[in-house]
Amino acid sequence: MKYFLLVLLFVCSLTGLRAQLIDQYGEDLVQFSGMVVDGTGSNMYPIPFATVLIKNDGRGTYANLEGFFSLVTHKGDTIVFSALGYDDAVFVVPDSLTEDKYSIVQQLTNNSIDLPAAVVFPWPSRDHFKLEFLAMDVSSDLQSIASANLSAEKLEALQKTLPRSGQENASHYLRQQARQTYYVGQRPPMNIFSPVAWKQFFDGWKRGDFKKKDD
Repeated sequence: MKYFLLVLLFVCSLTGLRAQLIDQYGEDLVQFSGMVVDGTGSNMYPIPFATVLIKNDGRGTYANLEGFFSLVTHKGDTIVFSALGYDDAVFVVPDSLTEDKYSIVQQLTNNSIDLPAAVVFPWPSRDHFKLEFLAMDVSSDLQSIASANLSAEKLEALQKTLPRSGQENASHYLRQQARQTYYVGQRPPMNIFSPVAWKQFFDGWKRGDFKKKDD
């Protein structure tokens, strides 16, 4: 009987909360979600980190790496989709919905212009290139040096020391922003419950990543 009263009290609290939200916001709230894809060609690809903005409201969100987004809107809201290199798209949430969920697949059209490739040579003319090419040293010593510079160990060492490019830095920053926006108003998941994080930890332990290295 005690547990029944607790359950009944919980249900009544939820009912009161729902009634309060309806009084405050009305019954026109919609969980609006979907995918943002590249609709330029015949194949549709997801557009990562596309901006999804409610017009004249100042609220919005980012799509994640797979192009998925989700946010709460009102019926009749105008949604503006935008991404770098694409034309903006506008969608109006139907005001005649009978449910509180609505999903779409929004296509964006590429508006970038591809310029022809330009090949830059360090010689002013073909004749100069021919002379330099014929005088080129193609001995076995140069071949061994080139093979050493392109070895797997050398490339791995360069990968660890070279700084990230602008594209990599921008992608990392947008991922962080999208992750923060996705978990606004709620507690993000803890990695202690993630099997992927545990696998990475055990792999690093086997490799000796946590051993103290001599100076």
